[in-house]
Amino acid sequence: MAVNETEMNFEKRKLDETRLWVDEQIAEKRQSDIEFQKKIAELKKQSKGRYSEELETTQKLYEITHKSLEEFNEAKQQPYFARIDFRERLRTDVESYYIGKFGLGDNQDEIVIDWRAPIADLYYSGTEGKVSYEAPLGFIDGELSLKRKFLIKAGDLINVFDEGINEIILKSGVEEKEGNALIDEFLKINLEQSTSSKLRDIVATIQKEQNDVIRADKNSPVIVQGSAGSGKTTIALHRLAYLLYKYKNTLKPSDVLVIAPNRVFLDYISEVLPSLGVESVRQKTFEEIALEVLQLKYKVYNKDKKLAKVLEESDNEKVKYITSSSKLKGSMLFKAIVDRYLRYLEIQDSMVDDIKVNGNVLFESKEIRRLFTKDMVHLPLDARKEEIKKYFNLKVQEKILDLVDRVNFTYEYAIARIKKTMEDSVERRKKLIEIYDERDNKKREIQILAREELDNYFDNWKHSNPRRLLEQLYCNEEIFKEVTAGKVPELLFNYLASEYKENEQNNIVDSDDLAIMLYLKFRIEGIPEKHKYKHIVVDEAQDYSLFQYVSIKMMAANDSCTIVGDLGQGIYYYKGIESWEKLIDSVFENNASYVPLTQSYRSTIEIIDFANKVLSKQKGSLKPALPVLRHGKAPQVISFVNNKEFAKSLDEIAVEVEEMKKKTVAVIGRTYDECKKIKEALNKYSSFKWQLIKDTDKTLNMDKIIIPSYMTKGLEFDCSVIYNCNEENYGDNELDKKILYVALTRALHFQYVFYNGNISPLISE
Repeated sequence: MAVNETEMNFEKRKLDETRLWVDEQIAEKRQSDIEFQKKIAELKKQSKGRYSEELETTQKLYEITHKSLEEFNEAKQQPYFARIDFRERLRTDVESYYIGKFGLGDNQDEIVIDWRAPIADLYYSGTEGKVSYEAPLGFIDGELSLKRKFLIKAGDLINVFDEGINEIILKSGVEEKEGNALIDEFLKINLEQSTSSKLRDIVATIQKEQNDVIRADKNSPVIVQGSAGSGKTTIALHRLAYLLYKYKNTLKPSDVLVIAPNRVFLDYISEVLPSLGVESVRQKTFEEIALEVLQLKYKVYNKDKKLAKVLEESDNEKVKYITSSSKLKGSMLFKAIVDRYLRYLEIQDSMVDDIKVNGNVLFESKEIRRLFTKDMVHLPLDARKEEIKKYFNLKVQEKILDLVDRVNFTYEYAIARIKKTMEDSVERRKKLIEIYDERDNKKREIQILAREELDNYFDNWKHSNPRRLLEQLYCNEEIFKEVTAGKVPELLFNYLASEYKENEQNNIVDSDDLAIMLYLKFRIEGIPEKHKYKHIVVDEAQDYSLFQYVSIKMMAANDSCTIVGDLGQGIYYYKGIESWEKLIDSVFENNASYVPLTQSYRSTIEIIDFANKVLSKQKGSLKPALPVLRHGKAPQVISFVNNKEFAKSLDEIAVEVEEMKKKTVAVIGRTYDECKKIKEALNKYSSFKWQLIKDTDKTLNMDKIIIPSYMTKGLEFDCSVIYNCNEENYGDNELDKKILYVALTRALHFQYVFYNGNISPLISE
């Protein structure tokens, strides 16, 4: 509810005072910034390229103060967005805390509290009356008497809302009566804004269920099943910012990895973490991180290209093999097969020979075998070999001396015999010199060759290339049959082998194979230090296979992960997650927290209700998304005869969107091939310029775009236009139900569904 005039005037004065103080702080920090820059320049000049401890210290101080300056500059227009009034137990005074995106203070006081601070939890999750929050030294008890929200634009206070804390803020569905519905006006105003080409932070509007995920414990996996529009991605990124704040002494941005579905999506989310003051977090696709770890330079046959092939291929037999091989490679069954293959490799590796120098045994095979199969068995295969080599390097000089002694002994006998059997003469001296030279050469050879033989032995013993190991698994029928124990049909084996060979010839790697190669590398070599992360975020989590999660888990210390997804959008049905329970059980061994988010904040009630009709038709359908109470125009279903007619209607829609002060319009085609045809038609008939989005695009301008259905996941638009939702494009099958549901859940404000011919049974009444 809005506040009275007295309170409004008070808050306006408070904002003016705070902004004036911020200006003063900016002036001081800017001066300090200039002084640090001058000092750094002087120290660089003095050091003349040499190391300088003073220079390094000054640069670190500059980085800290400069970041503070940047935060104050960003906070200038809106230093805070909320206020809470809280009285600690056993104290008489109520204190007011203003909460902002960044903590702002001077040398004496903290004027604005960071949204991630422990006490700020009361704003997001506290209820009126007795409350407590967890601080570093324990729980703080007290009483919460006010939660206030500020709507600030361009530095001016537009409105103030006090929350009825004990009341249910959000009610949804078609059964409510407008007069009785309690609406969070502050949230509603924020949701009604236009979207942009980049995902934005939501620190001012984080809801309790979202806050619980953000502040969940770091040291175990958190799996979030979130309905379309529930803010899964935003929550995951805010959770990262929170963890980096809470554990700032032990967790650095470089310790964190974000795995996202494609480059377009990475560009879309690229500004969230920097806007929250977090820089240098690694944000990659699974394929990118795998290629980096494996040090491969191949073109990737990724999941989007494979799905496009499945959608566009008319030969059902080919589709069957594409999907069956992908499903097999991503399964826990295939992990068991790879484990058997690793055991096979271990047995082969244990069949070792002596290490010899010129026919002399340097290290015996039985000692090598004992070290490999017993003493070092706790290590990965090649890591064992490294440790054995290190151990032998410590002993090699002693072994060399033993061999040298043997050589000396052998030649001493020969020398003594010559001295005994030959009279002193030129010939005897010549013979002795030859033997001495031969002996000394052999001793030198042993000194030189011993270490070379040791290096060569271990180099040849190692498995240096996971891709060659995979080739052996797929293409060696004898090995494949041994490790699969007949569980894979011969025709499917033949397909795996031929597919691999074809990819190899074309310098292509299948993204499904990347997880297997990662697993082989980790089990054989260990995990490279630079690819061990203290926390990993996986977005669009339903699209990754169980085998991929096995590899991801191995890179995460203490299984520390945030995994967010929506089974209702699982369009990669042949490889993705069928149930979160299976992931929790088979990969995380029942050690994970599961959180369902059913509230949708993206779309209007009318749009969500329309999409939920398709969701309800999915096999084992999830609980439908519950919309925030925000009404809008009902989705329009429109028949069209040809592309000229479609383009004319689309132009009218684009004009309407602009008149409503909104920006982004997305035409969603079923496949990339269809999108290319749409692009050709719009180039010819539309008066607007439309951009075709490809999976290789690295930047995204969403004003007016044409995009394949499977690339829209995670994105949102002011207006979405589904192209040709007829019975051929979207039939009564599980894949089409999921693809159409994804497409229908992208719009914030307006949605149009066009069809040519007979309308899809998925949306017909």
